Amino acid sequence: MKNYAFIDSQNLNLGIKEQGWKLDFKRFRTYLWDKYDVRKAFLFIGYVPQYQSLYTALQKDGYILIFKPTLTLKSGRVKGNVDAELVLHAMIEYKKYDQAVIVTGDGDFACLIKYLMNKDKLLRLMVPNSEGYSVLLAKLKPQIVFMNNLKGKLEYKSK
Repeated sequence: MKNYAFIDSQNLNLGIKEQGWKLDFKRFRTYLWDKYDVRKAFLFIGYVPQYQSLYTALQKDGYILIFKPTLTLKSGRVKGNVDAELVLHAMIEYKKYDQAVIVTGDGDFACLIKYLMNKDKLLRLMVPNSEGYSVLLAKLKPQIVFMNNLKGKLEYKSK
């Protein structure tokens, strides 16, 4: 099997942080490989120049980074909406993978997830936080794996 993961990094990061822990991205990449046979993991992330060392580390850990330009809002918050890029890449790569793991709790991806399900191309939808995800995804429960109980396996522990 050749499975690919398409990861909404902002949704993943915030969903895990809301639970009071930090994700170890290296361990998460290993988990995706071991549990779901994920050969390629596309991580969709907003590009902020001062985080270059983070991007380098993520690539070293085995992620393929797809960057989205960011905007700095009046509030000072940085925003990079990766939705279109994730959907586009899932379709560009469509014939190259057997099944996909989609990592998000964002309802904007419901149409992609339903399409992949109908084509038997969705292996799993991984939702970072069962307490905060879109009602549009709730109907897909049999395919959802909530990450809340993965803290023991995937929590970042500083060295």
